[in-house]
This record gives sequence, structure tokens and C-alpha cells, in this order.
Amino acid sequence: MTNDSAQDSLISRAKAILTDPRQEWPRIAAEPKSIGEIFIGYSVPLALIGPVAGFLGGQIFGFGAFGFSYRPSLLGGLSSAIMTFILSLVSLVVLMLIVEFLAPKFGGSATRINAFKLVAYSMTASALAGIFGIIPSLAWLGIVGLYSFYLFYTGVTPMLGVPADKALGFTAVTVLCGILLSLAVVAITGTITAMVSGPALFSSADTGELSGNVSVPGVGNIDVGKLQAAANRAQKAANGATKAATAASLQALLPATVAGFSRTSVESQSLGTAGSNAEGRYEKDGKSFTLSVTDMSAMGGLVSMGAAMGVSSNKQDASGYEKTETVDGRIVTEKWNTADKSGEYGTTLADRFMVKADGQVDDIAVLKAAVASIDEGRLAALAK
Repeated sequence: MTNDSAQDSLISRAKAILTDPRQEWPRIAAEPKSIGEIFIGYSVPLALIGPVAGFLGGQIFGFGAFGFSYRPSLLGGLSSAIMTFILSLVSLVVLMLIVEFLAPKFGGSATRINAFKLVAYSMTASALAGIFGIIPSLAWLGIVGLYSFYLFYTGVTPMLGVPADKALGFTAVTVLCGILLSLAVVAITGTITAMVSGPALFSSADTGELSGNVSVPGVGNIDVGKLQAAANRAQKAANGATKAATAASLQALLPATVAGFSRTSVESQSLGTAGSNAEGRYEKDGKSFTLSVTDMSAMGGLVSMGAAMGVSSNKQDASGYEKTETVDGRIVTEKWNTADKSGEYGTTLADRFMVKADGQVDDIAVLKAAVASIDEGRLAALAK
């Protein structure tokens, strides 16, 4: 396909999905295009609109409000544009996996390619609305991008087979998950300031299977295969193949003492198949902290998507530091306040358990020791 014909195809598809989505979705469903073709020929060009417009607007006009004005440096503006572009593509992948995971729960049946088509084409309105960023004072007009929610809703039944009476509920749940995960992605990938490099994100095979990775300098590789495995684990759990550990079994993992601190109380609760939690309070010489073990069960696969993306972030100031990193395939969070000697340390284990310690202690090493006191082997056994 020539560049001109590819451009015409993109424009005609965008116009059709915006003006007559109910007629366009069945045509999209019948098309033999692969994920790779749609990603390269449609999603990537649209994903560039907002970042490029925002970059140009910032350099030409700057930003201002309430008497304050700011014009980002060339490097700062470029870095921000690149970060926004990367995040939009990562969010596309994550949302596709969420759609594929949720569809069967609402009476539908999503193939990987149809889930991707639904997400990619429904994002047309929000992507095009990014053009308003070229004039910062008009950026608020980007609210018209909310039309993408309607596009998604109209495509749920023809693309996924979700019954019409469940389409609205499916849309609401998917949008909520998408918002939460997008916020998480933004929060933990603030260090992304360089151009995407390395192998292609998607294979172009007609099967629509995901493969390859995105290499992000300063962050690492986003392994799409691991994202797929995480989604599969989440689906397995939601289908009832994975049982949540009992609250009593988690409570039994809490040690009586940790680094000289004695356990003074313990409590636990269960949410049925959704998960369970146990928490102990530890005290010594006026200091105290809590140690908790949570089985995220059905949500565990979704949480492990963050680890598959190799997330990391770091913040430090005079009062202390906060950081999130991926270590040996696990998300590790660490926070410490030097002024009042309080902090938090947590990690994920066995792809579904969150172990966290937080409170006031003399050194964060105490909180790390508390988390390490939980027997990972016993947790892995509970996950079987």
C-alpha cells in the first residue's frame, strides 16, 4: 500500500467511525487486518497527534494560568511529548488485555484481534481531540474526546458479542479499569524521557498474537509476552480456576516477633473468591508498624502487568524518598520520611500476593526485615 493510499485509508476510517459507528463496527469486525497492521497504520499515527500538538503549543505559546506563565525548554518539551506518546501506546496494550479478560464475564467472547480493534478504533475521538493542544488556551476543548466512550459502547456488541443489555455495564467497568491502570502507568513511569527503540511491539502475523518488546532507555524492556501471560492468569482466576487463600492461612504466616518487635494484635478477613487479607501490629519502645499479607486472587494477574512492564520511578527531597522498581519480576515499593522516621516497604510475591510493612521505626531495614519474614515458599504453595 502506498503512503497516499494508507493516508486515505486512515482518514476514511476515522471519518466513518466518528460519523456512523454503528454501521462501521460490523465492517471493522469483518476485515482481515492483523494487530500489527492496525497498530502501525492507524494507532501510531493517531497517538502522535496529541504529543506533537502539545509540544508545538508549548514552544510557540507557552502555558499560563492565574497570572503565571511557563514555557518549557526544548529538551523538556520534547521529553514530555515522547513520554506521552509512549504512555498512550502502553495504555492501548493494557486496555486491550482488560477488554479480552472482561468480555466473557459479560456474556461475550473476545478474540485478541477483535479486542484490539475495539480499543484502537474507539480511541479515534480522544486521539484527534489532542490537536487542540497546539493552542494551550484551547486545550480544554479536548473534552470532546469523551466521545470515545460512546464509540467504545457502540462497538461492544458487534465486536465482542456482549449482549446489548450488558453493553453499558461492560463499558463502565472497562472504562473504570482503564482509568485506574492509566493513572498507575503515569505514576510509575515518570522517568520515561527518551524515544522508544528496539524491536517492533507487535508481530504482523494474521493470528493477532502479541510478541516482542519495547525498549525504553532508563526504564528497560516492556515485555508484551509477559503482559499476555499476566492477562491469562487474571482470566484463569476470574473463571474460578484459582481459589483465594483462606484468611486463617495468611494469618498463620505472620511471625510472633520481627527485629525485636513483638506482635500485639492480629486481624484477618476474607472476600470469598475475590481475595483475603491478614494484618499484624508490632510494637517496641514506643515504635510500631503493621505487617500485612494480601491475596489479590482474581486481580493478581492484572497487578502483575505492572511488573511485566518493568516499571520504575524515583522521587527524593529533603524530607526523604519514594521509589518503585521492578526487581526479579516483582514490583517493589519503598518510602521513607527522615523527619519522623516513618516509612513503607512492600513487594508482590507469587504473582498475586502483596506483602507490606509500614509504620514508625528507627530504620527502614526493620520494615524490610518484616516483609522478608513472610515465607515465600508457603505463599507459593497457597497459590497452587
